[in-house]
Amino acid sequence: MKFEIARDRLLDGLSDVMKAVSSKAAIPILTGIKLDVDEEGLHLTGSDSDITIQTFIPAEENGEQLIRTSQSGSIVLQAKYFNEIVRKLPTNDIEIEVSGHLQTHIRSGKSEFHLIGSDAEDYPQLPEIDDDRHFAIPADLLKSIIRETVFAVSASESRPILTGVHWQVQEGELVCVATDSHRLARRKTRLENTPEDDYSVVIPGKSLQELNKILGDSNEPVGITMSNKQVLFRAGHVLFYSRLLEGNYPDTSRLIPSEYKTDIHVNGKTLLQSIDRASLLAREERNNVVRFTADGSNIVELSSNSPEIGKVEEQVETASVEGEELKISFSAKYMMDALRAIEGQDIVIRFTGAMRPFILKSAEDDTLLQLILPVRTY
Repeated sequence: MKFEIARDRLLDGLSDVMKAVSSKAAIPILTGIKLDVDEEGLHLTGSDSDITIQTFIPAEENGEQLIRTSQSGSIVLQAKYFNEIVRKLPTNDIEIEVSGHLQTHIRSGKSEFHLIGSDAEDYPQLPEIDDDRHFAIPADLLKSIIRETVFAVSASESRPILTGVHWQVQEGELVCVATDSHRLARRKTRLENTPEDDYSVVIPGKSLQELNKILGDSNEPVGITMSNKQVLFRAGHVLFYSRLLEGNYPDTSRLIPSEYKTDIHVNGKTLLQSIDRASLLAREERNNVVRFTADGSNIVELSSNSPEIGKVEEQVETASVEGEELKISFSAKYMMDALRAIEGQDIVIRFTGAMRPFILKSAEDDTLLQLILPVRTY
């Protein structure tokens, strides 16, 4: 195998596939990156067996020659070294050649590296996915959906299914739910051209976070294909595969209250900054709890008390407070995460009593809902 390539394009491709490569891979060859070159262009593949990312660099793009292939072939190179070498090469023209016994020569300017590769035949095949469950979402919308839900997945492996986000396609709508059993985030999106049947999968939170780093901010459609064990995202020249979590996701619809006793309309940004200040003194403690009092007037009071450090009280003006008086305590971190997800709009907070879960949503639309369980304080 022998080809020449522009260094900047190779680096762009490497930065995508490196996100899937782990230094602690269970299968030794997965610490490497697989290169496949032919007349069409170069495929780069990285994987840690949970996530697999493949990116394609075409030989020619917009009339510009990016890759000149003298001899097609494939090789697996140590990801850590290959990435660093390419980054530090002196010129933008790189020649990569593989001679006998997997000896790989990387030349650029007056610099030449020799790396020992591995046989590409030993590299695991890409997962196979049927195309029958397929739909597309614009990249910027997909980024929002991930950002608004993935923070609520569980960080603990005690219930592995909760470390993922539940994606359910039903009646032309995609419903994404994440919960760690103390809070919940739910995002609904209308889909066009969806498959006939309803189905659901649980995608690991870590996979979605890595996917989010690769997606651009454009409204280019991202194709999403789901099978029983894998999900595939196609964005431009990048294929992003993730394994799915096995097991049944709990039914979360029962958690969301149907009637409310207290409704508060408030500006999200103002409330976020107030809770941030109120939690300053509670930061050190593990519970980080803020008390919230609504007494029927248009002003609600936030307070936090840390016996060794001191206390803080702050009044927040709201647009309206309707319903019963209320005293409730909650985790400042959970509340701030939820407010950041709704992002600075006017929001509605609905309470059903001091010990019942409460919800937050944007005053303008119902697509995003955040639910938080209060904290018992006596």
